[in-house]
Amino acid sequence: MRMAVGSKDLSIENLAALDKDSLGEALRKAKTELFNLRFQSATGQLENNARLKAVKRDIARIYTVLRERELGIRPQAGSAETTAETTSEEDAK
Repeated sequence: MRMAVGSKDLSIENLAALDKDSLGEALRKAKTELFNLRFQSATGQLENNARLKAVKRDIARIYTVLRERELGIRPQAGSAETTAETTSEEDAK
């Protein structure tokens, strides 16, 4: 089974490193791309149908990171909590 061609720059690790404004910008770009892909699909011009699925998943990943931050599951990018956790993990080793 082949996986959809995803955006490597929108992996969960890369998204977690972005701040809220950058995530919003990435979300806006992904939604615009999805709109254009749907338009191409409707007119029969879409060459890569797997790209639709990949962009939908990218959007879901962005929403997931935003929601995790809202709930406090994932710390904000560049926050003091992230630095403190990294330091304590290194000390434990």
